[in-house]
Amino acid sequence: MKKISFLLPLTVLLLASCSSKKQPGGEKQITGYDEPNRPQYHFSPPEKWMNDPNGMVYFEGEYHLFYQYYPDSTVWGPMHWAHAVSTDMVHWQHLPIALYPDSLGYIFSGSVVADTNNTSGLGSPGKTPLVAIFTHHNMKGEKSGRTDFQYQSIAFSLDKGRTWTKYAGNPVIPNPGIKDFRDPKVFWYEPGKKWVLVLAAYDKVMLYQSANLKDWKQMSVFGIPGDKRLWECPDLFPLKDTATGEEKWVLTVSMQQQGPNGGTATSYFVGNFNGEQFTADIKKQKWMDFGTDNYALVTWANIPETDGRRLALGWMSNWQYAQQVPTEKWRSAMTLPRELTLHKNSGDYYIYSLPVKELNSIEDKTSEIFTPAFIANTTLLAEKPGKNLYKLQYTFLKPDTGAIEFRFSNKQNEYLIIGYDAVLKQYYTDRTHSGNTGFNKEFAKKITASTFYNDSTVVFEIYLDHSSAELFADGGKLALTSIHFPSTPYNRIEIIARSGARLLRSSHSELNGIWK
Repeated sequence: MKKISFLLPLTVLLLASCSSKKQPGGEKQITGYDEPNRPQYHFSPPEKWMNDPNGMVYFEGEYHLFYQYYPDSTVWGPMHWAHAVSTDMVHWQHLPIALYPDSLGYIFSGSVVADTNNTSGLGSPGKTPLVAIFTHHNMKGEKSGRTDFQYQSIAFSLDKGRTWTKYAGNPVIPNPGIKDFRDPKVFWYEPGKKWVLVLAAYDKVMLYQSANLKDWKQMSVFGIPGDKRLWECPDLFPLKDTATGEEKWVLTVSMQQQGPNGGTATSYFVGNFNGEQFTADIKKQKWMDFGTDNYALVTWANIPETDGRRLALGWMSNWQYAQQVPTEKWRSAMTLPRELTLHKNSGDYYIYSLPVKELNSIEDKTSEIFTPAFIANTTLLAEKPGKNLYKLQYTFLKPDTGAIEFRFSNKQNEYLIIGYDAVLKQYYTDRTHSGNTGFNKEFAKKITASTFYNDSTVVFEIYLDHSSAELFADGGKLALTSIHFPSTPYNRIEIIARSGARLLRSSHSELNGIWK
């Protein structure tokens, strides 16, 4: 084993445990984010169960994140909307629970819009209403065998989302007799001067329109005939091709079965929307992330035109094992926030994703190498005791054979491998020996993603947190998100290239935690 002398070793990040921090808005919070496997720069709840991101909206300088939450247990239960805000999508301030279950049911997933023209009439002079559109889930109705136990309701806030009032006329969209009828995402469609709502209806999505967010009329349906998978958490938005400026519409849909590596995953279709109907080639359903742990991904509403980005976030888990992962105080985290862009490649449209630029604010002690070097066998990059958080960016000339692997390990000889197979033309994450994997038979596996393009280089951009690894390959053409649970944080990084590989450039950084 040899060590590349020109790569600076990474040092330990000392994270304060139970430290206090001045959060956005000036409120002091006491945090205790030092439990084993607690993510240090990903969003996670202070305690208890969390799943889908909800109600993501930007309003008056704040990014709002609501999420499915059960405050009484670390497994799924009666759903609430918990709430957090951020000025940069990186550092978060936890706020009180926004929406509680009521006589109409649990509070399932949905969205929030800023009704700037007060089309709903729910605003007041000088105060723009934030309007939440969500699914009420009537558990008594479900247990009794009914099919109409899910319906859509609204609530509004006049104080930047701090307090909420449920609309007296709920539900605003009754159930038409569909058992799985949920997860409304709403946006303003300027050409038609109307609100458009897309929701999941078991094996398809249904589109509605409204002038006031209260009275809704169904417009159309989009689905795959004969599909038996459960569709969830849809989103519909326009994107322009980065090269030509051509505008297309993207429908994202999370699938509860048959993800690319098993279980749940987020997919998308690229097509057209005429104000009433979305059309796309149903044979060209693609995956937003090939990893096992990016589900219910949706985008932020109301991003200013001066920004212009399409920003997204997903739940970093999988329903195959989400309620069994070995954490104690809390369960689940969110993915890194990502920017989505549209590209035409090999005659087809694809969504690329990369972490938002705001994450640069937590980078520390970056070393960059631009001198080409040939790497053979196993090369040690870093070995330091303690907690370690990394961002690695490495570009190699694409080899003709063999594999290039990054091996993250600890003193217990638990290890995670992220690599590229030149023969199969696949990126992969192997968590078979990553630590505690015995809690579910589906967890220990090698996760793969085949390339659909023919680049001359292999580009790894890896974000490693205490219990997650996110790979953005080749400028975001592919993403693989996976979680893992080592006994202690990985403190050793090696490159393995037994057939040899030419390194063209590299950059690696220590990352600061966001909760200290």
